[in-house]
Amino acid sequence: MYVEIGKILKGEMEGKKVSIRGWVHRQRGSGNLNFIILRDASGRIQCAIKKEKVGEKSFTEASQVYIESSVEIVGTVKKDERAPGGWELQVDDFRMVSRGEPFPISKDLSEEFLLDVRHLWLRSRKLVAAMKARHHLVNYLREYLDGDGFYEIVPPVITKSQCEGGSTLFAMDYFGEPAYLSQSGQLYAEVMIFGLGKVYAFAPSFRAEKSRTIRHLAEYWHLEPEMAWYSHEDNMKLQEDMISYTVQKFVKEHPDLLEELERDPAKLKKVKAPFPRMLYDDAVEQVNKLGGKMEIGQDFGADEEAILTKEYEKPLFVEKFPKGIKAFYMREDPKKPGYVLNNDLLAPEGHGEIIGGSERIWDYNELIARMKEFGLDPNGDMKWYVDLRRYGSVPHSGFGMGIERLTKWVLGLNHIRDAIPFPRTITRCYP
Repeated sequence: MYVEIGKILKGEMEGKKVSIRGWVHRQRGSGNLNFIILRDASGRIQCAIKKEKVGEKSFTEASQVYIESSVEIVGTVKKDERAPGGWELQVDDFRMVSRGEPFPISKDLSEEFLLDVRHLWLRSRKLVAAMKARHHLVNYLREYLDGDGFYEIVPPVITKSQCEGGSTLFAMDYFGEPAYLSQSGQLYAEVMIFGLGKVYAFAPSFRAEKSRTIRHLAEYWHLEPEMAWYSHEDNMKLQEDMISYTVQKFVKEHPDLLEELERDPAKLKKVKAPFPRMLYDDAVEQVNKLGGKMEIGQDFGADEEAILTKEYEKPLFVEKFPKGIKAFYMREDPKKPGYVLNNDLLAPEGHGEIIGGSERIWDYNELIARMKEFGLDPNGDMKWYVDLRRYGSVPHSGFGMGIERLTKWVLGLNHIRDAIPFPRTITRCYP
């Protein structure tokens, strides 16, 4: 029976004879002694292979492995502080499963080449750690929402309705009719609150933005909660509590991944509710005060968001934007006409916006008026959305969060492409 390497590294099998299998991470040797660092999904361990123990044939095979050759090994577990991880396997039997060919990545580490061979580079220590971390972060987000009485729902990916504007839609032919890849599942999530109360969608979204930045993807994963009876204030409280829970649990449960990615856990331990808040008008003033240049009515870009967050150790809420620069479905602030009840949540350290949320327009007449302002036909492809305001509408709110942006910030990654296995950008749709 084969055991995971991670179980050996926990110190549970000292002195025992075990069978392991995996891929060669490193190999070195001379004379009658060979050392192989073997990895599987759970960890890496040093394997000491002596010719006198395994025999001529097996020793020769072990001497001829390539990086990423797959092998099976039987040996005895020994504590050795000099070995990586503090444990070594003294090998009794070695079997080559697939020697393969020389691994190409060892010859070329240029950015474009690594993206061309992404299917191979995903085996690297950094990306393995990042993908594990992403998995755990998503689990903790779900765990928080499930524990708060939410239901997960499944929105369509193919739609006739635009959510965030026609200029960033990926168009397609749908049996002779025009259709689009979804920019957001929000509108469909709103449908579900009338039956389920609190819901969240977790699905891919597509934005045809011609952006060449370290935080934009054409295809990304979107977490979108929608809540009946939630006000703007309720919405922001949920966001900060969910982020606090997720980050704190991740720091507590996975310090090994943070160490692997050279991320300082002390910074993340400070991410606890409540988060600081700033009104849009005050944020514009602050940007200009700190050396930026913008006017009321402009939205924040990456530079402005970096300026705003450089003095904070927690995410920063910027709330109540001018309605002209935000989506048609956001409710106008009854206490401040011309502004909407919305928020952007900006991550510290220059990682930018990770959440955008708002109280939704729930009054029928207000929605009709706003759609006409935006040039949308209330009796067209979005008639179904208008219907939601005809039959038992209630105050409600929601938000959207990009999983890759959250992952990029929590792990301190330099580029968002390393927060998803196969990044889709303006210049890349391969492999």
